[in-house]
Order: sequence, then structure tokens, then C-alpha cells
Amino acid sequence: MSAAMNGSAPTARAEMLSKVREAAGDQAITREAEYSALPREYREHGQSDRREVLNQFASRLHDYDAVVYHCDSQGIAQTVAAAMSARGKTSLLRPEQLPQEWLPSELSFPPVDGLPYEEIDRGQGVITACVAAIAFTGTIVLRHGVADGRRALTLIPDYHLCVVFADQVVETVPEGFDRLRGMETLPLTTVSGPSATADIEMSRVKGVHGPRFLDVILVG
Repeated sequence: MSAAMNGSAPTARAEMLSKVREAAGDQAITREAEYSALPREYREHGQSDRREVLNQFASRLHDYDAVVYHCDSQGIAQTVAAAMSARGKTSLLRPEQLPQEWLPSELSFPPVDGLPYEEIDRGQGVITACVAAIAFTGTIVLRHGVADGRRALTLIPDYHLCVVFADQVVETVPEGFDRLRGMETLPLTTVSGPSATADIEMSRVKGVHGPRFLDVILVG
């Protein structure tokens, strides 16, 4: 009896799967067609001028409890020093190839490349660049390469100082994804304000899965 059952099991399974396939049909083509037919009624392109886009980006960051500094391309190092002074920082970890002209000489910026997680955790914070930013959601996009650093930098340090150029800021999410075309195989992280979460009783806690404090230097 056991042998008969063992012999019939593959047959029963094959019959069941055959019926499932018959009922479902060939979904490969229809799934692609259905996806193409989905209505896309959201705005794909911004309608605001550059000043409004940048103001919206800064406003969203303020809503998320981030601090925004403004400067021109010649004032980045001075603004970095001001942001660090306001936070009581004398040293920030940095990606290996972050532009040296961004870094005030009187402060310390050890490269993070190769450091173990424990050393990153003991640091006072991190300074990075970004690859794009989205005004509508107040989001910064990091591409984990030479200037944006390892992904660990978005998770471990308690403080993140990010340099964003005005021409990196787009208005809408679709425009943001357009900026990322060709980077699909690279690790990307989106950051919308300092890390925060809330439990069922709405008790808000910062720093659960990333920095508790975020400062942004908006250049241009």
C-alpha cells in the first residue's frame, strides 16, 4: 500500500500542476501587456520653476527635522565647518574620493573605506555626496560609489551631512527615476530625513535604522 501511494504521488502532483497551468494559461505575454496597459495618471514631469523646486525640497527636509544650509560652489568647505560646529563635531568619516576642496583643513575627515563596522560606529558621523534628489518627497538618492560611500554609511553613523547640488534636484519621483537610468545594477539608497519609526502607540523613535540627525548643504 505504501509503495502504491509513493508511486501515485508524482502522478497526482503532475495532474494538479497541469490543471493549475491550464487554468492560469500562459501569463508571460499577458502580464507584459497588462503592465503596459496600466493607467499612469500621475505627473511624470515637474511644472514648477527652479526656485520653487529648490524651495519645496528644502521645505520637505525641514518637515522631516533635517537642517538645510545654502551656499555657492565656492563656499562648501566653509558651510561644512559651520554645520559641524553647530553639531559639535570635529571629525567626520568620508568616502575615499570625496572632493578635498569640500573639506575644511582645520577639521578631521578620515576615509571610511576598509573600516570595520565597529570603527564606523565609533565615529562622530559621516559626510557624503549624492547622485540625485527629489523635491516632492524631500528624498536624497545615494549611489554607493566613490563619492557617496559604502551603504554602511547610511545605516551605522548617528549623523549624516550630505552635499546636494541644485542641478541634482528634480521635482517629481518619475524624474528622479529617470536620473537613475543606467544605474539599475548599482546599490542605491533613498533617504527622506533622519531615520525614524513609530510603534502602535505612536511613540516616535529616531535612529532605529539609520542616522538620527541629517544635515543637507544645498549648493547653487
